[in-house]
Amino acid sequence: MKKITRRLATLMLCGATLFTPAAWATSDGVEVNHLGVNNTLVRVTGNGNYLLFPVQEANDDARIHVLVDGNIVETIYVRLARSKTDYTVPYDLTPYKGKHVVFEIVTPQGRESLREAKEDACWKGLELVDALDTINREKYRPAFHHTPLYGWMNDPNGMFYKDGKWHLYYQCNPYGSKWQNMTWGHSVSSDLIHWEHKPNAIKPNGLGTVFSGSCAIDARNTAGFGKDAVVAMYTSAGTSQMQSLASSIDDGMTFDIYAGNPTLTLESEARDPNMFWNEKLGEWNLVLAHALDHEMLFFSSPDMKKWTWQGRFGKGIGAQDGVWECPDLFELPVAGSDETKWVLLCNINPGGPFGGSATQYFVGDFDGKTFKADTGKDGNIPTKWLDYGKDHYATVSWSDAPDNRRTVIGWMSNWQYAADVPTLQYRSANTLPREVGLFRGADGEVYASCTPSPELEGLRDKQIRKAEKANIGRKSCSYSLPAAYDGICEILFDIDARKSKVVAMTLSNEEGDKVVMKYDTERHTLSFDRRESGLVDFSENFPAVTVSPTFEDKGAISLRLFIDRSSIEVFGDGGRFVMTNLVFPRRPYSQLSFSSEGGNARLSNLKVYSLLND
Repeated sequence: MKKITRRLATLMLCGATLFTPAAWATSDGVEVNHLGVNNTLVRVTGNGNYLLFPVQEANDDARIHVLVDGNIVETIYVRLARSKTDYTVPYDLTPYKGKHVVFEIVTPQGRESLREAKEDACWKGLELVDALDTINREKYRPAFHHTPLYGWMNDPNGMFYKDGKWHLYYQCNPYGSKWQNMTWGHSVSSDLIHWEHKPNAIKPNGLGTVFSGSCAIDARNTAGFGKDAVVAMYTSAGTSQMQSLASSIDDGMTFDIYAGNPTLTLESEARDPNMFWNEKLGEWNLVLAHALDHEMLFFSSPDMKKWTWQGRFGKGIGAQDGVWECPDLFELPVAGSDETKWVLLCNINPGGPFGGSATQYFVGDFDGKTFKADTGKDGNIPTKWLDYGKDHYATVSWSDAPDNRRTVIGWMSNWQYAADVPTLQYRSANTLPREVGLFRGADGEVYASCTPSPELEGLRDKQIRKAEKANIGRKSCSYSLPAAYDGICEILFDIDARKSKVVAMTLSNEEGDKVVMKYDTERHTLSFDRRESGLVDFSENFPAVTVSPTFEDKGAISLRLFIDRSSIEVFGDGGRFVMTNLVFPRRPYSQLSFSSEGGNARLSNLKVYSLLND
């Protein structure tokens, strides 16, 4: 035995790695065991509520098996830091108090030796903490739009209203600010303005990660989960995509995964189930995106568990350049008539009118089996867009909203550059909530309108600017904007341009950043030019000009703008046209200027409100 011991000591002194002890304590309560150039065990030996993982976004994902008392409870993917730490992400240890927690990590970075692997920044940066520091460190984090506390966010999904609360679920990555580990995050609001962050609601399991879906209140207990249970249907995304159920009897705070999952499988890729109770038919209806086939599928069910295929819509119709995702289907009255129409929302990526992702929609009739879209005067089904900006996607509505409201919200970004925008602590925000309506245009077709939800007037602080009337000529007239709260504000005004060809409206600051909007009375369009809006060089797809039809023929429009730290939402003529665009000005826009080409125009009813930031 003594000879063997001496032999081991000799090997260690000579630098041999075969018998080198693997353990290396990095901080109080954390022990790192290197097993090879790409394989490491991290043991939690101390007390703490969260283990912080250092992240370097330029790296590939490391695979981390989380073992509790020797059993794998989940697998997560984290871009562990190699040469520097961009930020840290927390792993919640509180469910495993009193148990042995080990993280078995496989890193993708190639290493020449174990010595080199040990030098990765992540091992020295692991830290146990009792509380999370979520104080905003981002210059461009919105002041009055919903954002996650930290990490990545994309599609809103599963939204419902119950007992005075608006529940917003969303696709999130709890372990980084790029897409991965798809989980349902959860926030709740009583006014659609102030959001309270709740624990993540539905997490990945053996069937895969948790893609988008919907929630409905089962008032009749058709599924057997309990009267008024909140039932979620979502896509389990593992090797294949399949549809699963989860139920909640505590108003959506926690969900029990249905043991009979998956409830719906197909032989091809399909996702983002949107289900609703069809009162006329006395059954549940489901719209499912047949993503790669560029169509929507319709199903019916008496109990949310057994679904019968009924029909399909979309082959060769509308925008077809990208996958079809995130559907929604609902019935609305047409303003000024006794007529009702069904609206089918179809989010597409890529293939938007200005590149990347966008929300198209179809107006028509639905009988529970078949959706028949209205045609235009030429006999073809037109392609219509819910928003003519570049940053409005995955738009879906709240189920069971009060007063027959059809309230929607979208993801305020674009897949072309969502992972590259100049933020780190978090990525992406939601649009402002909007009320969808229907109106008949001058061409006789029915279109969707989107007006800011009425609760948003509660954001107003002070009216700091007012102008009853002003002439707009070739020489610009200017108005200062509020400096408080990084320049966030709401602006309303009317433009009468019957004697003008083009009216330009420019937002600018002292750095030379500017956004130029132009109302073209001959083309009946409003354009939005953000090519010089501030930081634009993080993606070649970001500098852009977007253009919206104004759906008017009188040479006059009314505009309502919401300006946040990194976004501008433009609502025209009571929501008949809308544009949502991200902007990253180096300093807040401090001035609004008007000028006219081809004749004079008239400005009236200008109002500028500073907005509350609390």
